[in-house]
Amino acid sequence: MFGNYVYEKSSAKYVNKILLIDDDNLDETTNYSADFLAQGFEVVKYTDDLSFRIKYEEKLNITGDRIVVVAQTDNYIPYDVRRRFRTFTISLSSLFPMLNIDVLREKSALDLDLLCLVYQTNFDNLRKRNQTEHYFRTRVYTKTNVKSYLMRALNKLMALIKVSGFYKDCSLVAEEKAEYKDSFATAEDKIKYKDWFAIAVEKAKIDVLAVKYGVEIDTSEINRRFKDYALDQFGQLSQIIDKDTPVLISRAMEYMHENSSRFVIIVMDGMSEFDWNIISTSFCGIPYEQTAAFAMIPTTTSVSRQCLLSNKYPSQLLEPWKQSKEKAEFIACAKELGYSEEQIGYARGYDAEFSSFVRCGVVIINDVDDMVHAQQQGRLGMFNDISVLANQSKLADATKRFLAAGYDVYITSDHGNTPCIGLGKLMGTGVEMETKSRRMLVLKDFADKETLLEKYGLIEYPKYYLTKDYDYLICDVGDSFDTKGEDVMTHGGITLDEVVVPFIKIKVVQKNG
Repeated sequence: MFGNYVYEKSSAKYVNKILLIDDDNLDETTNYSADFLAQGFEVVKYTDDLSFRIKYEEKLNITGDRIVVVAQTDNYIPYDVRRRFRTFTISLSSLFPMLNIDVLREKSALDLDLLCLVYQTNFDNLRKRNQTEHYFRTRVYTKTNVKSYLMRALNKLMALIKVSGFYKDCSLVAEEKAEYKDSFATAEDKIKYKDWFAIAVEKAKIDVLAVKYGVEIDTSEINRRFKDYALDQFGQLSQIIDKDTPVLISRAMEYMHENSSRFVIIVMDGMSEFDWNIISTSFCGIPYEQTAAFAMIPTTTSVSRQCLLSNKYPSQLLEPWKQSKEKAEFIACAKELGYSEEQIGYARGYDAEFSSFVRCGVVIINDVDDMVHAQQQGRLGMFNDISVLANQSKLADATKRFLAAGYDVYITSDHGNTPCIGLGKLMGTGVEMETKSRRMLVLKDFADKETLLEKYGLIEYPKYYLTKDYDYLICDVGDSFDTKGEDVMTHGGITLDEVVVPFIKIKVVQKNG
């Protein structure tokens, strides 16, 4: 894609010291330097001669050290330094000389990625604006080109997850497959929790683009691999402390309290990374930091949202299968963190406001979850509905209002959602206790558990953070207890779509609003 295109054009394969003159600030918008990092280069952002000499002059004399320096024309770089590098100018005009530069400057990093897949076969002069715009419509955004882009992106993710056998089912030719061979690690290496955060974001991008352009791309294997990870590793996540995220959503309150003196958390019930990918388009002009967190399993609202607001694990909740205690749990948690009654705010809806005394507030918004449960058109329907929601800018406007009132704003979700096909509704099973979720069952003193496991291909969850008095059976990837054969959007299970949720941080000190 674009980063690889820049890497190839810069002749980085043949030299170890490269100076990139980036007057268009393309690295800021496309992060092309990541491809140099992946190839073993150290990437240096040039600021001034003295700082550079102090830190890097010795390395310049080491033949084998690979360094790429990103600078601009107005940076003063002495001749004795410059002569040790091969210089290459990174600009839209030098990379795409046959296209209109004004049109290119209006494009996103994604557009440039798609462009790189077809541009090298273009030999026509298309420098007029209408010619370049026509080229994008008829060549760059075709289903064939988009599918090629998405397959490459998917294979890169699968390589990270180390599914070496995955390639046999893909349509990439041999030389394209070779592009990712270096991504595989040794068998003893294990994927880390933060890798899943990055994978969830990239998977969401693939899923959104596939729906947007009407391309058939199956990312369900990623959900299956995450399921295996969660069954094995989810119980160990409570031991991890990360300065950037609460890791488990059940530590969100503690995390925000430690990092903000006055904050509001907006909980978008049911919002997945897929949904945030679309909603975030309405946040232009609002600088934010995006991380992620693991929702609690099972990914039901009563369990995971109460854990989010109470700073508790499911086994510690007063009523884990009902939401009647949610507000009380939140207030009790806030008081334990040191807030007084008048400093605590609990509200619902985009128009929520708090008094000037409130220092710890939560706003619950149900729009996304309502769309999920009313959805009749699967992912396409979610894409359309969430796009309308993004265009309305309700969440962005609420965020600006809280920032203007002096609050740090956190946006997250209690769980995500995933497409499923109904296995058939459970009726007359003798289940003593059952949640409203169509993706999981909670059983107590049920003698014929094995029959359910076998009949529906269910997964027995290891009871991480849950009370041991019950058994927990979860539907496999893509299955739910809905009408047999029915396509639905739902939650409650153990897929990446449901478990990894966005955790967005917007600090008032960044002068937002």
